[in-house]
Order: sequence, then structure tokens, then C-alpha cells
Amino acid sequence: MTHKPKATVMDEKAIRQALRRIAHEIIERNKSIDNVALVGIRSRGVPLAGRLQAYLKEIEGLEIPLAILDITLYRDDLSERQDQPEVHTTDVPFDISKKNLVLVDDVLYTGRTIRSAMDALIDLGRPATIQLAVLVDRGHRELPIRADYVGKNVPTSRSEQVEVNLVEIDGKDQVNILDLKKA
Repeated sequence: MTHKPKATVMDEKAIRQALRRIAHEIIERNKSIDNVALVGIRSRGVPLAGRLQAYLKEIEGLEIPLAILDITLYRDDLSERQDQPEVHTTDVPFDISKKNLVLVDDVLYTGRTIRSAMDALIDLGRPATIQLAVLVDRGHRELPIRADYVGKNVPTSRSEQVEVNLVEIDGKDQVNILDLKKA
């Protein structure tokens, strides 16, 4: 069942500006980005991380390493799911030990996805730091997790859903709020 958007909260320009700002904030916070690497969480965190990588290269002239993380097997709701989850590949082409990792995802909600991602990363090594960049923070945390870099804070009710569309996956850049109570 598809839901009609209740509101569009970010368009292509707003997403581009938010990611540019996050890139600048990553540079400011880390002083030097020589030891910084990006880790995109499948699925929409991956193209967002790729865009951040491009902005960082544009600003600093450095190619920042980029990893792709699939957290499917680390989710805490696997036993509750009726369907078999589709497991994708994780691609971390560098040693994460002692790196300042910036974990990238589209929406921060309960914090459970991020906890799963941190578990997956710790299984791969011991990074110096793990920072979190999200395009949208919608609130309603169930775990004590907060983002270091936020594109936009979007207060929502639990009956709403944040839908992130990215050109690389969906053919357009847009963030919508969907009301799940209405069909």
C-alpha cells in the first residue's frame, strides 16, 4: 500500500545544501580528515556517503575511504520478522582500526539501526571514533544514540513515516512525511 505524502520537507536543493554543510562540519570537527573514513549503511546511507565523499574531496582535495555496511544480520528484530531478510554484501576495503569513522544513514529514528551498525563495525576492528551523520533526525529514540551531524530535524508522530527518495535509487531527491493512519 502506498501512502500519499503529507508534506515534502526537503527537496533536491535542501538535500544538497544539508550534505554540503555536513561535509564542512566533518572537516571542522576532525581538524584533519586524513584519518577519516565514511561508512554508508545500506541502502540509502550508501549514496549519501558517496555524496559526502565527493563534497569532502571537492573541499579538501582528498579522497576519503568509503565502506558499505549491511547490518541485516545484526538487527535485533530478526526473530520477529515473518519474511527472510535479504542479506547484501558488506564492503569495507580498508582497516577500520584507529580510524575516525563517520557512519552515514538517511533517517535516525529509534536508534536501533545505528546500534546494529556499531556492533557490525566493532566486529571488524577498533576504530578511534564512530561519528554519526544522518540526513533526517525524526526523534522517538529508544536507545541513547544521537547524531553528530544532522541535515534536518523533522519532528514526527509515531503514526508518520519519513520517506527519503534519492536519485541513485528512486530517480529523484526528496524527503516526504507520510501519514500511515491515512490510506
